[in-house]
Amino acid sequence: MNRPVTRLAVCQEALEWIGTPYRHQASTKAAGCDCLGLVRGIWRKFYGDEPLNMPPYTPNWAEKGGAEILKNTADQYLCPVSLAKSKPADVLLFRMQAGVPAKHMAILLKDDLIIHAYWGRAVTKSYLAPFWQKRRAYAYSFPQISGENYV
Repeated sequence: MNRPVTRLAVCQEALEWIGTPYRHQASTKAAGCDCLGLVRGIWRKFYGDEPLNMPPYTPNWAEKGGAEILKNTADQYLCPVSLAKSKPADVLLFRMQAGVPAKHMAILLKDDLIIHAYWGRAVTKSYLAPFWQKRRAYAYSFPQISGENYV
């Protein structure tokens, strides 16, 4: 990490990804990404090389395997926070169905807004509506993030 990472900078970077087409397993701003690719791209912007080479994964990997792969990986590289204390610039993980592992992620922009990429859509801002609220499973901060000033 070359410079301090602030919540404001993470939110601003996430906003720059809006409109990036959805591309499964991709992580390149303006060219394509999935939800994990968005977080990977933001990581590279502020921390440099990714700490882990991502193996190929299928769109239904969480339903087939049953393991909390996304959560376990986030536990290694991000800093867990309680959902109740999550702040803008934090990463939220979602369960798309009860009883299955978390398999979607987003960047919290404001208390009621997220930025994420999901199937059939470009990276977009969405309200953290009841649909998303009830699916929240975990929250994480980027390492050594500072600042209370955000979008």
